[in-house]
Amino acid sequence: MAERTGRRLLIRHRTGYRYSDDVDASFNEVRMTPLTSDGQLLISHYLEIHPSASVQTYDDYWGAHVETFDVHVPHRVLEIVATSTVDTPPRPDPADGTPWETVLSGKVQDRYAELLAMTSYVDSPLADERGAIVEAMRSAPTPRDAAILATGATRDRITYASGVTDVSTTAAQAWVSQQGVCQDFTHTMLSLLRAARIPARYVSGYLHTEDPAIGQTVTGESHAWVEYWDGDWQAVDPTNDRAVGAAHVIVARGRDYADVPPLKGIYAGGESEGLGVSVEITQL
Repeated sequence: MAERTGRRLLIRHRTGYRYSDDVDASFNEVRMTPLTSDGQLLISHYLEIHPSASVQTYDDYWGAHVETFDVHVPHRVLEIVATSTVDTPPRPDPADGTPWETVLSGKVQDRYAELLAMTSYVDSPLADERGAIVEAMRSAPTPRDAAILATGATRDRITYASGVTDVSTTAAQAWVSQQGVCQDFTHTMLSLLRAARIPARYVSGYLHTEDPAIGQTVTGESHAWVEYWDGDWQAVDPTNDRAVGAAHVIVARGRDYADVPPLKGIYAGGESEGLGVSVEITQL
């Protein structure tokens, strides 16, 4: 059963880079703004940048709100803090779903062709042992049953472990290592769903505590999960084997991680290293 009450969450997301030498110019994109979508409502959002810079905004191809800025003063540290307040709704119970003939129809396959294609992250599972799982999924009574098989196979194979994989790890590499983080669970499940011809997309955002924690500031997470099309979009969190509910905050959607990174850019200067990421969430 889905959670029956929504939440109002205050999110503070800090990240950035440290450079080995002065950087004279950097050009950056930030995707840290919760969407107003599917009943979720953005109340406020503020981006702090050090060194300070003017911010321009646009909505990308997949609907994410992108903030862009350039820094043209010498600096060795770039720090970004995004502060957002968002209402997350109670998620309804999943619908009954739709039969295979609808999902596999030419109309659906054409409409969601980009979310059926393999990518550098979501590589084809048919050349290795994942192929047997895809065959079992194709034989499942309904697409919903196939998605359940994909979730189970992903969780049976991969154990959550940080530091084993990185942001460049593919689904096939995560499958071999048998360890990974939410990005790896998500890419792996996407590879299975798309090979079975079920449209599926990568969702990035934040995750609050499973149980409500009103008034408490907790360490949250940048998180990723899956949405697949089964007559409508259905959300699955394969990393935690839990329903996607009011604890999940949607920021961006796309084909894979490459479409949704919280921070990316280019710069001129010395080598860089991440400042690390911290996410604090307070339920109001």
